[in-house]
This record gives sequence, structure tokens and C-alpha cells, in this order.
Amino acid sequence: MQNNERKIILDLAVTLDGFIEGKNGEIDWCIMEPDMNFTDFLNDIDTILYGRKSYDLWGHFTPETNEEEKQFWALVHSKEKYVFSKTRQQDDSKAIFIQENIAEEMTALKTKPGKNIWLYGGASLITTFIHLGLVDEFRLSIHPVVLGEGKPLFTNITDRLNLQLVDTRTFPSGVVQLVYRCQ
Repeated sequence: MQNNERKIILDLAVTLDGFIEGKNGEIDWCIMEPDMNFTDFLNDIDTILYGRKSYDLWGHFTPETNEEEKQFWALVHSKEKYVFSKTRQQDDSKAIFIQENIAEEMTALKTKPGKNIWLYGGASLITTFIHLGLVDEFRLSIHPVVLGEGKPLFTNITDRLNLQLVDTRTFPSGVVQLVYRCQ
């Protein structure tokens, strides 16, 4: 990665036993607390990368709860969105759908002027990006819960990936955030 390139950052909540969702897709274990400064992270990115399933679930999500959560999701939805799908093409949203040439498309995107890029997921897209060497930074928030089963963060990783720890933060809830860069 050149110094002037944007970074692709995998930012995810994960359980202590390595799951990003429970066995039925539940994420009720995920803790969001103000000290995590997630809004700062959102202000440092201008693009979000989704797999099709994640986009279908979260790409247009609007909470029916408090005003603060609505503002948070409005900030998420203000970002440019790329959706990776082998089956689905453009829809009536502003999202850009990519079906092939992922490495080339992402290399081009990283060299365009802008802020960093959030690799949102899902799991198979994360695996594809790792295999293609496209993840520049891993920002994992480890939650103090063991699910025992669910959707694992890492699947089908065949090659070793050496990482360098660049930041660690702990929060009152027991969440520990680890930030790694690829070596």
C-alpha cells in the first residue's frame, strides 16, 4: 500500500470465541458504548463495502428507536456503498454493484481521492478480501461473551497472515478493541 492510498479497514464486533453472529444471525450480544467513538470511525471513512446478504440486512436499515440511533444510521447511510454479489445487479439504490474483478476494482477505488474504506462484511466477502490481500487493517472489538456456535469471523483461510498490533483499547463493558495492520 502506498502512503497516499486509502485503507480498507475490516471493522467488526466479534465474540471471544470468534463469532460475528449467533447461530440464528443474532447480534444481541454486541455492545455499543459512547467511549468506543464509533462516530469518529464513521467520520474517517466515506465508503462501505457489503456482501449482498449484509447489504440486504443493513444497507437500508432504519431504526425505530431513539433519535441518537437514527442519527447514527443516517451517518452510515451517507457513505458511498459497494455491494459484492454474483447474482444481484444494480437496483434503485445508489449502491454500486460489483460482480467480478474485485481486486482490480478495489485497487482502483483505493487510489481515488477520499477517506478510508470500511469492509463491513459478511464472512465470505471478508474471506475473499483476505485471500486477495485487500485488507489493510483489522479493527476487531472483542466482546465478553462466548456463544459456542454461530457464524465464525474467519473461514477457509488457507495462508498465514502476519499482523502487527498498532492499538489496543479497553472499555468499561469489557470489550477490548484490537487494531492490527498487515505486515
